[in-house]
Formats: sequence, structure tokens, C-alpha cells
Amino acid sequence: MDWGELADATVLFPSFSGTEDGALPDLPTERPVWTVLDPANETGLKAQMANLQGDIACSNPGFFVRGEGVIVDATATVEAGAYLIGPCYIGPRATVRSGAYVREYSWICADAVVGHATETKHAILLPGAKAPHFNYVGDSILGKGANLGAGTKLSNLRNDGGEVHLRHGDQRIPSGLRKFGAVLGEGVATGCNSVMNPGVVLGCNSVVWPNVTVTGVHEADSLHR
Repeated sequence: MDWGELADATVLFPSFSGTEDGALPDLPTERPVWTVLDPANETGLKAQMANLQGDIACSNPGFFVRGEGVIVDATATVEAGAYLIGPCYIGPRATVRSGAYVREYSWICADAVVGHATETKHAILLPGAKAPHFNYVGDSILGKGANLGAGTKLSNLRNDGGEVHLRHGDQRIPSGLRKFGAVLGEGVATGCNSVMNPGVVLGCNSVVWPNVTVTGVHEADSLHR
């Protein structure tokens, strides 16, 4: 596959129909999926979240809220000690555990998990995605069934602050984004303390071993060790 096919939402998230429970993001299908993370995109994540409506419908056992636009489904679980900054969305049956830090423009879909000491920011966890232990998920998209091992970090900013480029073979692909973490396809699993460099795309069911740093765009079922 060329890099354009590997960056296609329908290839990365084949079971995502857009009819699942709760509010769902509209992912681009005619351009690379990471363009939804462009803050200037009129149909991007920030613009879409501005159109969401709702409030905190679940019971609050002691989690903290700051800012406008915090939406929590009635069936979601947000444990005491979690911190939510609006705008953000927590969908049906999603779980946000104690000590989680859910920052602006986090779209946590149905049945997804944001675990203890995990931070999310300007990111999408599609239904069933899990960032359960000590993870950083910034400017990223996690597909259904993707699971981050304890301590996995999705790095979203180059040391020099410049535009993030993706690598595929000998190609260097401009993303148009200054902040861009990773796009992990359905079923991706990462080992403990692994790191995704800015601009990583992993196809469905790829596996990253513990303590490994990954760069670039990779096909489905790829193994990184």
C-alpha cells in the first residue's frame, strides 16, 4: 500500500460505522485521517466539538470539572479524583478512572477507557479504545480495541517545534500540523513504556513490544521490536 491508503480512515477503522452509541466524530474519508486534528480545519475535531450539546448526566462522586462544554453520558463512569477540562465528551459506558486528566477537546467514545494517571488532549478514543495506565494521548486517534500498555506515550511535538512529518519508506510526508501524535488502527497493542514519535500511523492489529520507540507509517499486522 502507498501511504495515502494507509492513512485512510476506512482502512484504519474498518468496523467504525458512525452508528455506534453516543455522539461520534465525523472522520474524513477523502483525505488523510489526521487532518481531523488540524485546529484550523472547519470540519475538524475542535469545530465538531463546538456543535455538541449536553451536560454532566452521570452522578459526580468527586471528580473535578473546569471550563465550559463538559459532557458526560448518564451511563459513563467517572471516578473520584479524575479531572475534566471542557470542552470534552465522555460517551456511553466509557470509564474515566481516578487520577485521569482529560483535557480540552478529548472525545472519549462509548466503552472507551481513560485510566489512572493517563492524560488526553485534543484526541479521539473511538468506541472500545483503551488508554488504561500512565499514558499520554495528545493530538491522536485510537481505533476500536486499541490498547496502550502501561506507560505508553504518544509524543505529539517535535523538539524544535516544527511541522510534524511522517515517514514511509524513503518518503517524508508533511502533515500540515505542528502537533500530531499518532493514529492507531483497530486492535493495535503497545507494550509497556513504548513511545510513538510524532506522526506515527499503525495499521490494524499492529503490535509494539515493550520499551520500543516507533517512527513512521506502517501497514496492518506490523510488528515493532
